[in-house]
Amino acid sequence: MFSSNRLYLRKVEMEDTELYQSWRNDVDVMYSTNPSLDVYSYEDTRRFVENVLVNSNTSKSYIIVERNGETPIGITSLINMDYKNRNAECIIDLGNKQYWGKGYAKEALTLLLNYAFMEQNLHRVSLKVFDFNEAAIHLYQKLGFKEEGRSREALYRGGNWRDIIHMGLLKDEFNN
Repeated sequence: MFSSNRLYLRKVEMEDTELYQSWRNDVDVMYSTNPSLDVYSYEDTRRFVENVLVNSNTSKSYIIVERNGETPIGITSLINMDYKNRNAECIIDLGNKQYWGKGYAKEALTLLLNYAFMEQNLHRVSLKVFDFNEAAIHLYQKLGFKEEGRSREALYRGGNWRDIIHMGLLKDEFNN
């Protein structure tokens, strides 16, 4: 569907449920991206994949696939899509830890943002990031996202209250 030299994005399918469950239940993967560190049953994950990732009218979700080995390495989505106001929120999780710190998240998000702004004609894409996730904050700033606010001490993680930072990117900012 959307591709770069090293990866491509393909739509999430029901067959991805088991893979997604392995990422969703991996505390290392979810620690810096998911407010809930619950363990999900296969049935919970199946329902989530079916209703939120595959059949939603307000989200578009994609498996990030590394081209060389055809290896699924993560998931990225546009969620809470508001077509009237041309806004959406984006999320990304690299579930395969072997691909962390190698630029795959930047590549995948660039593909997703190109799709959001050029194909979906969105005006604004937002995201939320935990204040301790410095690598992600740096990446988002590099892509042009600007901090728009904070939910102070909205997350309890690692024995401390942490802020959730709200960031946004406008189409014109992305194009520049």
